[in-house]
Amino acid sequence: MEIHLKSPKGWINDPNGFIYYKGKYHLFYQHFPYAPVWGRMHWGHAVSGDLTDWRHLDTALFPTKNDDRDGCFSGSAVEHEGKMHIFYTGVRYDLPDPENINCCLDDKFTAAQLHIASEDGFSFDNFGGKATVIPPVIDSNIGDSTHTRDPKVWKGSDGKFYMVLGTTVNSKGRLLFYRSGNLSDWEYVNCASAPNCGWMWECPDYFRTDNSGVLIFSPMGIAEGQQAVCTLVDFDEKSCEMRIPESYNFFDYGLDLYAPQSTLDKEGRRTVIAWLRMPEPMDSGAIGMYCTPRICEVRKGHIYFRPHPDVKNKFTRKTAAPEKIYMIKASLSEGEKIDAGGFAVQRKNGRIVTDRSKVIRGHKELKSVCETPELKDGFDVEIYIDENMAEVFVNGGEYVITNAIYDLIDNVSSNGNIEIYALEG
Repeated sequence: MEIHLKSPKGWINDPNGFIYYKGKYHLFYQHFPYAPVWGRMHWGHAVSGDLTDWRHLDTALFPTKNDDRDGCFSGSAVEHEGKMHIFYTGVRYDLPDPENINCCLDDKFTAAQLHIASEDGFSFDNFGGKATVIPPVIDSNIGDSTHTRDPKVWKGSDGKFYMVLGTTVNSKGRLLFYRSGNLSDWEYVNCASAPNCGWMWECPDYFRTDNSGVLIFSPMGIAEGQQAVCTLVDFDEKSCEMRIPESYNFFDYGLDLYAPQSTLDKEGRRTVIAWLRMPEPMDSGAIGMYCTPRICEVRKGHIYFRPHPDVKNKFTRKTAAPEKIYMIKASLSEGEKIDAGGFAVQRKNGRIVTDRSKVIRGHKELKSVCETPELKDGFDVEIYIDENMAEVFVNGGEYVITNAIYDLIDNVSSNGNIEIYALEG
């Protein structure tokens, strides 16, 4: 049994088309199947009944049209009249790299937004079923012909469909909002931005939960690099006006997760998953995996991300020793520390601090020590350990620290009281 979806081969990055459809969870993903490096993007495809045991299927999308001949970039899925409708960014290289035609020179390409539908969610007509619904942006006052991408589509309270795209104008990140009554004809309505938040906004996701509007996106060029952030927002459907505050929280304080995407689970709970960036392949030779799905909630004006019950409820066997995948529960006092196979978690100066310096194979580009903001309502932790990922949920999802890791040892120690749980069965 696994709790993380991992690359079957080659390379994976952003999660795409995350949806609960006809009794199954479908997760598509950016995939270069030929080598563990970024290349001309396809959409891989996996399904699950419970968000834990994933089954990989055949490639869902691959380049076939002029507008996606050099890659099927990220996008989303929505159900309408019994069909699964997928929207994604297709790219066409201005000049392919002559030494590796799977990449382009100088990051120059042209982007358009495409649509494809499926009757069952499993079969996709890549040759006859694709249509370009939003052509490349040519008005530089609205967006950028290269860096406009990652459509997230949802059905509004008025019965119409809305799409948000990430783009850039004058080296400033921006969102573009479109509206449609039939999923085929889209009208540009409005834009939104915020100061001091990067030059390009990737993978935007807007939704409502607990009577609050939540925006998650991945700005490029903020002080901490390229990260996923979240914030509460107000969105007016009629005008497509979104008011975005200047301040934000990180989606995850491990700073390894990127491109989160959400859906409603079978119980109607807002569920989010994200890509774990890894510096080198796993022992399987493939590179890329996804964090455990997380329920997003808003409590007292703060965005929480707690472990999805489908994952948490699998840890039912209390054990004295770690197994391949395990979970640790603890309530930490100041100075108490847990060492999970070389991955350290400590309460220090009113924060939860992690240290993975012993389990990153000398990758100096990775942030070794991570920490939450200052905590005021407790220091309870749930730590989920897999062979290449550690996830630390603090106070039921008040903050989360997720890190890529390597070479864990089979040992857990602590100077405080802990409980260790193994997977059922």
